[in-house]
Order: sequence, then structure tokens, then C-alpha cells
Amino acid sequence: MASANDMKAAEKTYSSFISNLKWSVPLIAVITAIIVMLIAN
Repeated sequence: MASANDMKAAEKTYSSFISNLKWSVPLIAVITAIIVMLIAN
């Protein structure tokens, strides 16, 4: 099994990943919507 230090590092990495995902997904959705509207016109 992983040692306690490895688990702490993994939890920190996962937490950082999820935090970035929370910001990047809506941002990409907005950018995509703008581009689609520009192309449609």
C-alpha cells in the first residue's frame, strides 16, 4: 500500500485538479458558445 506521505501528496494533487476543473469547464463552455455564435452570424 501507499505510505501516508504518498496519500497526502495524492490528495493534494487531486484537490488541485478538481479545483482547476471547476474553473476551466465553465470557461471553455463560454468560449465555445461565443465562437459558435460568431460562426453562426
